[in-house]
Amino acid sequence: MSDFFGNAGLPHYTTEGIKYVGAKTKLLKPILEIISKLKPTTVFDGFAGTTRVSQALARLGYDVVCNDKAVWSKTFAECYLNAPRTDQHYQAILEHLNGLPPKHGWFSEHYGGVVTESKQSIGADGLKKPFQMSNANKLDAIREEIDKMGLEEDEKSVALTSLILALERVDSTLGHYVAYLKEWSPRSFGQLYLVLPKIVRSSGKHKIFNQDTVELTKHIESDIAYFDPPYGSNNKKMPASRVRYEAYYHLWKTIIQNDRPELFGAAKRRKDCSDLACNSEFEEFRQGDDGKYLIIETLNRLIENSASSYILLSYSSGGRATADEITQVLGEHGEIIKFLKISHRKNVMSHMTWTNDWRSEIDSENFEYLFLLRK
Repeated sequence: MSDFFGNAGLPHYTTEGIKYVGAKTKLLKPILEIISKLKPTTVFDGFAGTTRVSQALARLGYDVVCNDKAVWSKTFAECYLNAPRTDQHYQAILEHLNGLPPKHGWFSEHYGGVVTESKQSIGADGLKKPFQMSNANKLDAIREEIDKMGLEEDEKSVALTSLILALERVDSTLGHYVAYLKEWSPRSFGQLYLVLPKIVRSSGKHKIFNQDTVELTKHIESDIAYFDPPYGSNNKKMPASRVRYEAYYHLWKTIIQNDRPELFGAAKRRKDCSDLACNSEFEEFRQGDDGKYLIIETLNRLIENSASSYILLSYSSGGRATADEITQVLGEHGEIIKFLKISHRKNVMSHMTWTNDWRSEIDSENFEYLFLLRK
């Protein structure tokens, strides 16, 4: 069957990643179809997140430049795109880690809980926890051993990615780490076990960065840039901490860095991801003197700085910027040659009862926008 561009269809591809509010799994097909129509050699994924788009691009044979400010995103990218050794080599490392005896340590103290008679989640401090204590103890043992083994970057990236994926399979959350379930989820009773990630084996030449995209894009030569910036929220009632990825996924940063940060709040978030400390220009909730969100100015700089001939931008109808504002910004830098409006089920935060007071009554359906700009 041909796609909406008249192509004969894309080859089969697979991707892997964590549960993620901004994941593009449902948009992958139109994203890849648009990119394939342009027949590029190099594609710049400027806000890679879980790296699902980068993984798919690499599997389809493109040279990928992958970037994200999140340290865990860089680890995922190194694992999936730049792990050159055999599966057997990495599997031996994971088998060693799986065989370690549990150990009670820093992660257990802050993120491990016990099962009460009513199956409620509770830690020694009386707070809800994301992991049962047996799995938190395994986390402590494995994370300590990873640092002791003297692994090369690719080996460490594979081990840490496998660890995070394993933790997601036994967590008691709704897919983020700003709040935890009152009662233990069924999957939390499983045993933490490391499995080899689905490493991409391709002939492409891939580059990985961990920088600010607005500045980095000046120096990236690619045929097309795909930008999926954080959306923030256009709902002024929603606390800023509830729309920032650093807040959602603070635990992954701690596991990657193993830095024992200062924590705060019931979810034991990192102090450096609080509302004031954790600030992305794309998640900025303030407005300028003209009444427009400051993200519009940031988006304009991003497009202006880009050295790519084509820019594919995805955005959500629930974000700070409107489709009209984005259209105006893009139109100042070239010609919009394709625009898609795709119905998309809202992320899980919109369905949690404790966020109902923040929900916008007028936004009954959520859409994802895809803009293709020729500069």
